[in-house]
Amino acid sequence: MPSQNYKVFFEEAIKQIKEEMIKNNQENEFLLWFNMNYVEDEISQITVSVASEFMWMQMNLKKYVKKLEDKINELTGQNISIVHIVKNNPTPASEKRETVEKTTENTIKTEENQDSSLKSDSKIHQSPQIKENKTEISQKKHPQLNENFTFETFVPGENSIYAYNASISAAKNPGKAYNPILIYGGVGLGKTHLMQALGNFIYSSNEKSKIAYTSAENFTNEFTTSLKNQTIDTFKKKYRNLDVLLLDDIQFLEGKEGTQEELFHTFNSIYDKNGQIVFTSDRPIKELKGFTERISSRFSRGLNVDLQPPNYENRIAIIQKKLEILNKTIPQDVIEYIAKNCQTNVRDIESCITKSIGYAELVGKALTVEIAQNQLRDTINNPYSGTITIENIQKVVADHYNVSIADLKSKKKDRKFVIPRQISIYICCSLTEYSTTEIGNEFGGRDHTTIMHARDKVESLLKTDPSMSSTVELLSRASKDFRSSLKNHFQ
Repeated sequence: MPSQNYKVFFEEAIKQIKEEMIKNNQENEFLLWFNMNYVEDEISQITVSVASEFMWMQMNLKKYVKKLEDKINELTGQNISIVHIVKNNPTPASEKRETVEKTTENTIKTEENQDSSLKSDSKIHQSPQIKENKTEISQKKHPQLNENFTFETFVPGENSIYAYNASISAAKNPGKAYNPILIYGGVGLGKTHLMQALGNFIYSSNEKSKIAYTSAENFTNEFTTSLKNQTIDTFKKKYRNLDVLLLDDIQFLEGKEGTQEELFHTFNSIYDKNGQIVFTSDRPIKELKGFTERISSRFSRGLNVDLQPPNYENRIAIIQKKLEILNKTIPQDVIEYIAKNCQTNVRDIESCITKSIGYAELVGKALTVEIAQNQLRDTINNPYSGTITIENIQKVVADHYNVSIADLKSKKKDRKFVIPRQISIYICCSLTEYSTTEIGNEFGGRDHTTIMHARDKVESLLKTDPSMSSTVELLSRASKDFRSSLKNHFQ
């Protein structure tokens, strides 16, 4: 008879996690990903049953298995691991231990390598330029780089082809073709993917290359720690002798003059010996505040390229490739539904795919558009989601000034159009996370400098014109309320 010595601890751990997630408004997430049944236990392991291997893989990728293990270990004071069987498989876990342990070990390794795939594009694109290196990349793995982030696993479209081709060119001629490269854009569009693909390509060609990938936050923390521990020479030796520096999210360095100073010298040291440098940011250099003149000039010295949200055709290709990677198939109408309604970034697209498939497998039903609509109603970018969108801000402002949205997007320079246009742009910059480039696209294809000028113009007027201040406050509040009223209307 299967042992259940740890069942009471398992149930208590599940209870505590549920309470924590409910407090964080994640009850639906809990119900979907903690749907498992206790089967048996041994001295240092608990076996649970789940709906499918796909569900188990996603639970690991989201680190929910580890979360449960940590909670059980906290309650028992022992180091207990969790393994699984699939519900429909009648074979007792004790008879399948070797297979289960092997699957778990491989899945956890996959989690470590694929976790950041939730933060950016992870698609496949077969390019003649890089196909010959595919085997090498799979054989040579850099310890800091995600092996799945390669040029082959990125699907370029109109939104990203320039950045994609530039990254390939730099990877083939590091330190010579484009140096440095700054890739900027909104969250989940593939900045980190392209950066690490470049690193993986160089490493596959020369395993002796000194390559470091880190975030600006980690770089800052390392630098601060080295000062505190008086190990600054070790820090300098680590970074200034690199062949390739990949620094993610440089916007984190805003206002940190000490770290900027060190990065300035690190940049010069690598650049002077023809080393390759790649940065990423959530916005263009000109929009970054709190940077010294000389570090800004270093960021701007080479090639600056932006990533835009994928268009409909590219989103279809992304979904199809993601399904290929997962070895899953879903109906074409579900693919089209997700592609049509999830327009923000690749990370959100991946989340929609995962949640839809996970729920269908959990309840044992074929995935349909109706199921997808129901499961994604709180997350998908539909007309009544809780997110403040550019379109709705435009509608609120246009109605207030009795002009059309087309007028706001037009090139008309009459004052009755310019003022509401500038106010719309200012509110978009204030209430949304869209980059100025993305906002410009929604205002008739204006470039980011025009958007910045409009934003700054209104900012200046707010300091001297009380009527402008009250109008902007009124329209900002109306834009927020507009979303809430739409959501209530459709519920």
